[in-house]
Amino acid sequence: MVGVLLTLVAIGLVSYFVIKNYYPPTILLLLGLLLLFCAYLEGVPAVAPKASTNFFAFDFAQAFTNLLKGRLPGLGLNIMAIAGFAVYMDRIGASKALVKLCVKPLKAIRSPYVLLALTYVVGQFIALFVNSAVGLGLLLMASIYPLLVALGVSRTSAAAVIATTCCLDLGPSSSNAMRAADLCNMDVVTYFVQGQGPVALCTIASVAIGHFFVQRWFDKKEGALANKEDTKESALDVDKALEGAGPAYYAILPMLPLGLLIGFSPLVYKAIKLNLVTAIIVSLIIALVVDIATRRDFKQCCKDSQAIFEGMGKVFTSTVSLIVCAEMFALGLNKIGGISTMIQAAASIQNAGLFIMLIVMLVIMIVAAIVTGSGNAAFFAFSPLLPEAASSVGIPTLALAVPVQLSAGIARTMSPIAGVIIAVSGITGLTPIALIRRTIPVMIIAVIVSVTSSLIFL
Repeated sequence: MVGVLLTLVAIGLVSYFVIKNYYPPTILLLLGLLLLFCAYLEGVPAVAPKASTNFFAFDFAQAFTNLLKGRLPGLGLNIMAIAGFAVYMDRIGASKALVKLCVKPLKAIRSPYVLLALTYVVGQFIALFVNSAVGLGLLLMASIYPLLVALGVSRTSAAAVIATTCCLDLGPSSSNAMRAADLCNMDVVTYFVQGQGPVALCTIASVAIGHFFVQRWFDKKEGALANKEDTKESALDVDKALEGAGPAYYAILPMLPLGLLIGFSPLVYKAIKLNLVTAIIVSLIIALVVDIATRRDFKQCCKDSQAIFEGMGKVFTSTVSLIVCAEMFALGLNKIGGISTMIQAAASIQNAGLFIMLIVMLVIMIVAAIVTGSGNAAFFAFSPLLPEAASSVGIPTLALAVPVQLSAGIARTMSPIAGVIIAVSGITGLTPIALIRRTIPVMIIAVIVSVTSSLIFL
């Protein structure tokens, strides 16, 4: 019972400090150390006897050292490589070229709400290659948003759709997907295709349909239709927003890593083994050669490649540090035993253990993501609990990991303090609360569909 109480207090403190805008990695690290100390007082060591420093205080630091050793060469390097690639794609105009290519078919659609639904689908596709929710939101606000308003979509509806375009953390480039695949003991491509794939297709369809009806209902209720002045002004902004885009064939470059990983995976061609970092390096070399051949300015192309290492360093300070510190917090939670107690209590309920366990993990993840405004912080803090939770009710970790992992990104889009919500609402002049009033109903549909389809397919 003491462990459960300490767990609830720790979760409450994390939520409080994150809401107050304290630096999340440091808060998670300090609370993790505090929980390890509490566990030590109850006779639970921070590390195994073989790894002990023979002094309990140093063992706390040793526990963090072990996590760093385990994460930096594997998951940490993968995330840094993806970030470096993404920043480089943006620097040479390849990301804008991809958006420009995807926007073209939308111009032919004249029904505002059909356009909204298809905009979400297109945005979610782009999110496979531009894996930053805020970055994608800003890119779409600069490109697709003026087009939507020009074609008669209300500003609030357009903003709501764009804010949700990265609600599903899909694909090998997603740090959450990498972590989930690691927990399921499978490579990230197999996790994406066999795990996320069928669930994501159902969820994407439900979100698109949900936006069609929900935004239309809100617009009728609020009388929020685009006026002629908005339409006229926005029509002039579409081409301007995509200035700096590379040639049309640059749109292929952001898709290279995913294509290589799927093509040389156990699902397609087994003879050649290709891991994520190697696929990124090959893609970067190809992109650099293409850029040099296109621009014919070797010095400038070399200078632009600096963006690769800038992106790697930036994501280390944001995401990789968050991952390791969140795992330190999770280690502390595991050591005090509160989460295990709750998991065992849920698993002991006859004939309903699976559903209770799924609901418990979903509630933890959704509340954490809404409170922190971060799908990454929520998932990395509590994802280590998934294997134990799944085994306690006798199901594969994949069946629990997929809906819980997807729910973290979905819940982020319901949070008024999420970066993408703040960015999109700031550009449109809306308040974050006004924006999430439009996103929450659609995201609730997404959670229900993702859970239901996970139960069916996984």
